[in-house]
Amino acid sequence: MEERHRRTAMLLGEQGIERLRHSRVLVCGVGGVGSFIAEALARAGVGRLDLLDFDVVSESNINRQLIALHSTVGRKKAEVMAERIRDIGPEIEVEILDFFLSPDNVGEVLDRGYDYVADAIDSVPSKVALIAACHERNVPIISSMGTGNKLDPSRLRLADLSKTSVCPLAKKMRYELRKLGIVHHRVLFSDEEPLHPAETEDGRHVPGSISFVPSSAGLMIAGEIIRTLAFKEE
Repeated sequence: MEERHRRTAMLLGEQGIERLRHSRVLVCGVGGVGSFIAEALARAGVGRLDLLDFDVVSESNINRQLIALHSTVGRKKAEVMAERIRDIGPEIEVEILDFFLSPDNVGEVLDRGYDYVADAIDSVPSKVALIAACHERNVPIISSMGTGNKLDPSRLRLADLSKTSVCPLAKKMRYELRKLGIVHHRVLFSDEEPLHPAETEDGRHVPGSISFVPSSAGLMIAGEIIRTLAFKEE
């Protein structure tokens, strides 16, 4: 066993480490939440990581996204994240999916075969399509709900979508998924009342964000995935 895995193995066991090494996880969106999901999965020893994100790093991302630095502004988020992962574990197989996830291509994406999917994307139609396709194929998936306009990471919860409250995105997802006959779905949400952002950009309502809420959400989601994969029954 590599030295960097020894302390993780003290918690997960050697069998858990092996299970992670043979697992393939798709991370959809590597921004404020997704970048922390991807990094935590890599550090825990997940052997294959696919990163789906077509966006580029902007200066406004620096306050909360792991991949956002002045030196990475203008670069593809997935490429920067892939570089970090390869530096963490050169043996990790990383694939970049540089396109927008849509109802038209979600089936092709899932045909790659995943042990788990982490949904950290913002687009509601894309989230709905991804969740529906995973449920249809019995692919384990967990979705991040909204982390914008929040300041208290202690109010983050792992729960079934049917048990969520307060979160506007969770409410929208309950409505959209119910139309497809999906009531139960694993999510990370916050039950903190959203704050109202003080400023808007170009007349649009832009949610406020901070360093420690989306990162905490990403790490909680990663923890859920790691525990599930490491201790799953063969």
